[in-house]
Amino acid sequence: MPLRRRRPLMAAAMVGGVAHHAAKRGAEQGAAEAQQYQQAPPPAAPAAGGMSEESMAKLKQLADLHTQGILTDAEFEVQKQKILQGM
Repeated sequence: MPLRRRRPLMAAAMVGGVAHHAAKRGAEQGAAEAQQYQQAPPPAAPAAGGMSEESMAKLKQLADLHTQGILTDAEFEVQKQKILQGM
């Protein structure tokens, strides 16, 4: 009778040990992969056409002045080119 009782316990111990080892290895591999991703810098976001926020604000202001009729077409083009050349 002791032989029957001992085998299920050994089997459970073996299964538990294997499961523990597999979980431990999986956690180590997951940590290594996470560390790889953390070390790589995130890709830089592309700039909006290479223009700064200040240049875009100036262009919007010029466009508003042009649509209001304060600037003529020629004046608008000259000022726009100055802003674009200043990039």
